[in-house]
Amino acid sequence: MTTLLGVELTDRPVLVVGGGPVAARRAEALADQGARVHVVAPHVCEPLADLVVAGRARWSDREVIETDLDDVWLVHTATGERTTDAAVVGWATARRVFCVDAGGPRRPAAGTARTPATTRAGDVLVGVVSTTGADPRRTVQVRDRLAAHLRAGDVDLRRRRAAADRGRVVLVGGGPGDVGLLTVAGRRALAEADVVVVDRLGPTDVLDELPADVEVIDVGKSPGHHPVPQDEINRILVEHAQRGRLVVRLKGGDPFVYGRGGEEVVACRAAGVPVTVVPGVSSAFAAAAAAGIPLTHRGVVGAVHVMNGTDGWSAAALTGLRDRSCTVVVLMGVAALPGLVRDALSGGVDPDVPVAVVEQATLPDQRVTRGALHEVAALCGARGVRSPAVVVIGEVARPGLLDVPQGEPVDGGSPDPARMGA
Repeated sequence: MTTLLGVELTDRPVLVVGGGPVAARRAEALADQGARVHVVAPHVCEPLADLVVAGRARWSDREVIETDLDDVWLVHTATGERTTDAAVVGWATARRVFCVDAGGPRRPAAGTARTPATTRAGDVLVGVVSTTGADPRRTVQVRDRLAAHLRAGDVDLRRRRAAADRGRVVLVGGGPGDVGLLTVAGRRALAEADVVVVDRLGPTDVLDELPADVEVIDVGKSPGHHPVPQDEINRILVEHAQRGRLVVRLKGGDPFVYGRGGEEVVACRAAGVPVTVVPGVSSAFAAAAAAGIPLTHRGVVGAVHVMNGTDGWSAAALTGLRDRSCTVVVLMGVAALPGLVRDALSGGVDPDVPVAVVEQATLPDQRVTRGALHEVAALCGARGVRSPAVVVIGEVARPGLLDVPQGEPVDGGSPDPARMGA
């Protein structure tokens, strides 16, 4: 019967017998765990040689002898030679030292220990072994399924924290709204969270999947209504982290694209709180894609300018629209749209430049309003367009841009010579 153990090998001597790729993988994994690795083999492959050159293992370039097992905690043998591997297993068994035998072609492994197929999620290491003999193909398949489950954030990965534990903050970009666009890293952070500080925008449905005892703090803002000012949000993040908690700041879009993520990083660092950032899919790009609008398109435009509607036009944005050299994406621009249109027209932008306004991007109630620059504000008013919405201005917003003209091939074949003027 096999027992699965977690073995602490940091700064402990281990022996790897063999110089091929299998031995190299085992030696590197052991070095990663902090073990003092001794490789014994007449010749070594390039990855093993690199490990030795890097000072992460030492190498004896000869055949293994019994005394190589003196004072070691664990042995891995991977020569692929039946006689040599059997001798190493026998020496280890006589010394009561666990030995992993990698086996070889047409030969089952015969050691007293087996290396599990492993996957890691945060500070949790999951291992899979078979209880009925080595079965690497099956254990790897099971490991991969478990890894996918952990990456999806479907498992509560919080650890019991002692009072002296140091808390930390993770800024997670939640994407434009569809839970499916929340990154794997973001889901994993949520699975480890003790506290989630959340905005109004982003994938709020994911909160329903959190364990009941995770504290959720709503600090959401809406246009003209900021019940929790940014300084107070910063204080909340720091205070909970200083209590030893893992705090996830869940934002819509990306934390560093008009998300005030930089301010929150500065506040955490000023208080000595560790902080990391998980990037998210910004609505500046996702909204256009969800509406079928390519922000760049060969032969049309090759640059993108992203701006905050409440700040008004920059000279660069107006220049890009006047000479049609870039697409302009406006975030937080619904309320400011009439003024933006007025100023663009007075700044010399063509009144017929196409505009698309994408509401509730990626969500079931997504809606797109299109029109020329001179009329789009009135159209949005008539349709009752509301935030959150993203405004896309430029030739890429023209309806039918990606439609295939009648008579054009749709299978990658040669174009019709008549349409090319031949």
